[in-house]
Amino acid sequence: MVYSMTGYAALTRNLGSVSLQLELRSVNSRYLDPTFRITEELRFVEPMLRDLIGASLTRGKVECRANLQAAAQGTSDLAVNTEMLQRLAGAQAQVRALMPEAKPLSTGEVLRWPGVMAEETLSQETLAEAMNALGKQALEELRASRAREGAKLVTALRERVTSIRAKLVIAEPLIPAAVEEYRKRMTQRLQEAMATQDDDRIRQEVTLFAQRADVAEELTRLATHLDEVERVLKAGGAVGKRLDFLMQELNREANTLASKSVSAELTGISVDLKVYIEQMREQVQNLE
Repeated sequence: MVYSMTGYAALTRNLGSVSLQLELRSVNSRYLDPTFRITEELRFVEPMLRDLIGASLTRGKVECRANLQAAAQGTSDLAVNTEMLQRLAGAQAQVRALMPEAKPLSTGEVLRWPGVMAEETLSQETLAEAMNALGKQALEELRASRAREGAKLVTALRERVTSIRAKLVIAEPLIPAAVEEYRKRMTQRLQEAMATQDDDRIRQEVTLFAQRADVAEELTRLATHLDEVERVLKAGGAVGKRLDFLMQELNREANTLASKSVSAELTGISVDLKVYIEQMREQVQNLE
């Protein structure tokens, strides 16, 4: 399977009074470049998340966001701090002993008193365990997202390979035809310039022209590089750097083909090849 470096995953896990949130975004980069935006209470999990990302991904700029949020009302049981409640009751009794006319606290006032409602606290071990499981799940979703994007890129690359092969089929017979056309023009010019036709001179000129215009080697190399592109795509895995090198080689051969062009049609084919190769190169930049 071929993976893109573009992906996204976001997960939330309810831990009672709080919810743990993790978001992963990735885009293309020459190397694996993770960055972290983590709230202070979760800062201790950053090394663990860094290890998980390094074990799962090989390339890409990965932005990791993690935070804790209070759970929505009603998602966890309410707990009363009985010790604080007893202290508040004792304080109220003392006040009413001195001031009998004072009104007793209402239930609502008691519940709103700071410290009366007990807040659930989670240990670092509990948070680390939850984040480890959430991180693994988020990375699986991120990899799945990158795989879906990678499959689309592979389809686009194979379409360009097919288009380039079609152009090579058109280009191959153009050289013999160009050489024959040149031979005819040379014969005519020599006949006009000389009283008699010099067959040896014509053969020499045509041979030199054929050597300069010969692009069989470039066409063969282009076809060979295309074979390698298809082999790499079929093998899958981390293919980005290998394909990027092949794009450079394809572009070099296309430029040579253009420099040897002896006809407008071959020049047009060379331009088309460079356009296709550039389109492939842009797609390859996004592959892991």
